[in-house]
Amino acid sequence: MADLPEAAGRLAAVPLALLARASGGRPMHPRGVVLTARLHRTGLPRPSGVAWLDEPGTDDVLVRLSRGAGLPPRWPDLLGFALRAPGERPVDLLLSSSGRGRWTRRLPVLRRDPATTYGSMMGYRGPAGPVLLAAHPHGPGVFGLAATVGSGPEQPFARVVLGERPPQAPPLHFDAVLHPPPGLVADGPMARFRRPAYTAARAALGEPLDAVRPPVR
Repeated sequence: MADLPEAAGRLAAVPLALLARASGGRPMHPRGVVLTARLHRTGLPRPSGVAWLDEPGTDDVLVRLSRGAGLPPRWPDLLGFALRAPGERPVDLLLSSSGRGRWTRRLPVLRRDPATTYGSMMGYRGPAGPVLLAAHPHGPGVFGLAATVGSGPEQPFARVVLGERPPQAPPLHFDAVLHPPPGLVADGPMARFRRPAYTAARAALGEPLDAVRPPVR
């Protein structure tokens, strides 16, 4: 039987590649601002078996706050919270404005104010089962990161303190499927939908397609 999410992703890859060429690499979330930030990982209270979630650490990161459709600020839009932890193997988190409840945090919600809750529409899988990530506003310029592991409750594991706009923002093309946190693998229908779309966008920009992981099932 055909994999419907992956097939849909292949269909969407064609217009997304065209948009990527036309927009210089951003078929979605064309309007945004890149900020320096500090990621303070305190670790999950209940270990998940994923060191990046469980162990404390501090990283200099970049955060891009964006509007999904690029609508004027006075209009609601699907807002984006993207985080890049640089390194030999970077970590990319892509979160979208979502509901705040237990059953609505995976549902996209249009909002105006970027100081809102962001959830991962795409899930991950780790040693302890499915993992969902979220970011919650914790005051001006501060977001808390939380993870839901398996059927357990949401638990905080990090804090992101936003900084200033860098003098020259580097070009950032986030790929949450190719660059998950170490110890996690992009999983589920949304991952299978996104994989061909991301591949098409990278190909449209002439970026290397090596190191692409096997299809997620």
